[in-house]
Amino acid sequence: MTLDFRNVNMLWSSIIAETLSRLGLTTAIICPGSRSGPLAIAFAQHPKIEAIPVLDERSAAFFGLGIARRSGLPVVLVCTSGTAGANFYPAVIEAEASRVPLLLLTADRPPELRHCHAGQAIDQVKLYGQYPRWQVELALPSSNPDLLAYLRQTCLYAWEQSQWPVPGPVHLNVPFRDPLAPISDPETESLSENFDVDQFFSAAHPLPSIQTSLNLQTINTYLHKWLSCDRGIIIAGPAQPNDPEQYCVAIAQLAQTLGWPVLAEGLSPLRNWADCNSLLISTYDLLLRNQTVANQFRPQQVICIGELPTSKVLRTWLTQGRSQTWSIDATDHNVDPLHGLSIPVRVSVEGLIASIPAFKKENFQQPTEYAKSWLSVDQSVRTLINQTMQTQAELTESKIAWLLSQVLPPNTPLFIANSMPVRDMESFWQPGSLHMQPYFNRGANGIDGTLSTALGMSHRQKSSVLLTGDLALLHDTNGFLLRNHWQGHLTIILVNNGGGGIFQMLPISAFEPPFEQFFRTPQQIDFEHLAATYQVAWERIESWAHLQQALKPLPESGLRILEVSCDCQNDTQWRRITFKECVKSL
Repeated sequence: MTLDFRNVNMLWSSIIAETLSRLGLTTAIICPGSRSGPLAIAFAQHPKIEAIPVLDERSAAFFGLGIARRSGLPVVLVCTSGTAGANFYPAVIEAEASRVPLLLLTADRPPELRHCHAGQAIDQVKLYGQYPRWQVELALPSSNPDLLAYLRQTCLYAWEQSQWPVPGPVHLNVPFRDPLAPISDPETESLSENFDVDQFFSAAHPLPSIQTSLNLQTINTYLHKWLSCDRGIIIAGPAQPNDPEQYCVAIAQLAQTLGWPVLAEGLSPLRNWADCNSLLISTYDLLLRNQTVANQFRPQQVICIGELPTSKVLRTWLTQGRSQTWSIDATDHNVDPLHGLSIPVRVSVEGLIASIPAFKKENFQQPTEYAKSWLSVDQSVRTLINQTMQTQAELTESKIAWLLSQVLPPNTPLFIANSMPVRDMESFWQPGSLHMQPYFNRGANGIDGTLSTALGMSHRQKSSVLLTGDLALLHDTNGFLLRNHWQGHLTIILVNNGGGGIFQMLPISAFEPPFEQFFRTPQQIDFEHLAATYQVAWERIESWAHLQQALKPLPESGLRILEVSCDCQNDTQWRRITFKECVKSL
């Protein structure tokens, strides 16, 4: 790229864009505004960066988060001054909590136009509190060579901080004086004659991959303790690894080395690579509701990989057991919300396996008797679930997750909204070998930006699916405005039960009033009309056979909604009956 020397603001902005491009940036999300004009032009004109205009800043931030979550690389978000940047906040929180790299560039007024009612000026310094991994306000644009070097190095550091030691958001507040348009300035233009672009950017290279492992003494100490235990379990929580197969194989190898069962969250890729792990347990959320089984299966040692699963039943069981626990996580986060007897092991599970000396298949252990008991009970519960689902003719919310686990095309990217879809995934998603990768926003567990994140996840990817409830979709309908600049296909499976069904499962549901109006928040939106407003295809699902037919094959382009209407009261009663039957069967 040739740097833009038309004026100092354009030179400054083009150095930002070029530095980030050389580091590996491929996507910038640009929100409209005047103060951010120099940045918008620089990214829009860069030949190696896809610049996508998005009207709504909150939607833009979650769209960028979805792209970054899928690619593992930072995405740039650009907005103008004032409250525009404040609309990035929910996505910043989610990015920090779920370790997704983002680079936020908020344009700002210069210092002399702040705190004087100049208009569209708020205090943007440390706008996002403690959530960014790093944050700084840049100097005012200057053509001074020393300051241009400072700008380049600051961008280098910002890129690094967004990915290491823990991925997350980085905020650069970027003040500009006028002119904000690319008006020619002869003095700045003259600098191009002696500017050596290749030399200036010679240090801008993508970060090398960071390999982590444990030292031999540490791994031998852990292995000795684990191998001496015949009542140990491995718990694999929600995960979105860059290489799902490598991740699943590493966990399978750990399980086979120890002979321990693996309790796999529905939001983990493990259930979709079941062919590589014969020690997989998927029904723990149901079988641990049987108190006799829960007491019999108390472990002596626990290895937790990443964050804990969603299941409150599992978390309660672990709290009561107070077993010695090792938390396998490569970041510096505290991932033990139970405050148990946990030892942090700062390594990925792939790095852990790489650390094991002389790792060979012949060293694999036979499943312990404890593991065999888990596998036997798990098979019984899974058989009962399958029998129950196969005879369930009425459209019920929980059967959707069970059905999708078996009928989606192989390798389908699937985004799961929070609230009931996540919990149905945990309870009913069946193990298989379709190699699907679940995506989700479980950092802050909110419903913000559900549609926009799913669109980001699916942008320029394989035909994808979003499973969402009605309120989560309504909370982010501005995401539909992305359709003109988004490429790919997304099928939205919309569970319309007329409000927040998850609250029916909570104790507050017994208190009416105010339950119905202030918690379940009923809605009567006609989604066919809503879809028509945004020129999105819509179809009402009439039966399970109809849903299967609509998913095979998935279209290759466009957006569509498949609406599944369910009765909230019936769904709640169905879950309670099914849970009781599973408990009684053991």
